[in-house]
Amino acid sequence: MRSGSERLAPADEANLVLDRVGQINVFLVAAMLGPGGFVDSDGTPDLSALRSALARRVDALPALRRGIGRDGRGHRWVEAHPDLRHHVRLAELPDKPEALERLCAHLMTVPLELDRPPWEILVAPRAGGGQTAVVLRIHHVLADGMAAVAIVQSLFDDARHDEPRRLSTSVVRRSLMTRVTYGLRRIRLTLSGHEVGTTVLLGERTDSRAVVFLDADLLALEARMRPQGSTVNDALLASVAAGYRAALTAAGERIPDRLPVSVPVALEQRGSARNQVGVMLIRLPLTVSDPDERLRLIGAQTRIEKAAARDQGTLEFMRGPTGARIMNRLARRQRLVGGFVTNVRGPEQAQSLAGAPIGPMWPVAVLAANVRLGVAALSVGGRLCLGIHFDAAHVPGAEFADAVSEELRRLTV
Repeated sequence: MRSGSERLAPADEANLVLDRVGQINVFLVAAMLGPGGFVDSDGTPDLSALRSALARRVDALPALRRGIGRDGRGHRWVEAHPDLRHHVRLAELPDKPEALERLCAHLMTVPLELDRPPWEILVAPRAGGGQTAVVLRIHHVLADGMAAVAIVQSLFDDARHDEPRRLSTSVVRRSLMTRVTYGLRRIRLTLSGHEVGTTVLLGERTDSRAVVFLDADLLALEARMRPQGSTVNDALLASVAAGYRAALTAAGERIPDRLPVSVPVALEQRGSARNQVGVMLIRLPLTVSDPDERLRLIGAQTRIEKAAARDQGTLEFMRGPTGARIMNRLARRQRLVGGFVTNVRGPEQAQSLAGAPIGPMWPVAVLAANVRLGVAALSVGGRLCLGIHFDAAHVPGAEFADAVSEELRRLTV
């Protein structure tokens, strides 16, 4: 079938179902730009120069030249030539330290248009001059986390990374009966799991969103984890556990022994679906005071759960739109997980955008179901960059972020 005219794969249709008011299903990264290329020494951007530099790269990325049209009860990819005057635009950034975080929090409540390719690059010079920020948003129907990072690399760097870098390790296949049993268990947990009690972490969300950006020395973190047999992801989850403990304490709640969180797992590319992500359930030990024991307990889970998630494949309810609709309804009152934590490996080298050097590049997690706080991490240029996204009307997010920052600092010294 002609490129750009095929129907959406079922897993991609499922990601359209998840996109709704209050639950904007996009991949978002933000960064500060230094002077160079299309950014003058005073921070003034030349959008014409940026659009010209990006035009050839966008033409080479089929995912960015696709709109979405109706096809009966489903959808079909529609070939579209992006108008870069719309897709690459200016945004206002007040002269305040937290201005970029506030802009990103707002953007996580604003849907992308689907009648044109659903992505955008916003260039935001700071009022009064100085640094300029950039924000890229890509609808998840176009790409999962790994594929979205590959698009970022193709747009922000000269290296060619049109396809996402998938797993380099082999997957140990379990028996069919084992996979069926595991799948039925995941379905049962999704439908009726009740591991989280009444808490500020779950419930209806408001539009009072907030985002906090953090970053840590990735190389120091890797060096600290390696002798213990732990991974950077284990360290991230241990730091997030400290954050949840601090947030629940600030909210005056009892600290549970374990708090289950949902953690995506990258899968091998199979078929045409742009979204191929597994899920593991990790129970964070919140009452364990010994940091090394906390890491050990988390690592013991991730080693088992990651292999099982990769073998099992995409979450059963996200393999098509019908399952996604069922999950979408049930998820508004789910008690299986208290949060989302995602970690994606990005480019190892520092990036630039049309000649302008990029500093830390922070991702922002989607808040879905009834979850009020999520953490996204991206390793890039020797830094582990975190975006903490939360409903500020309910969750003590500042206390959460402070505790995560302190734990990451402790793990890198």
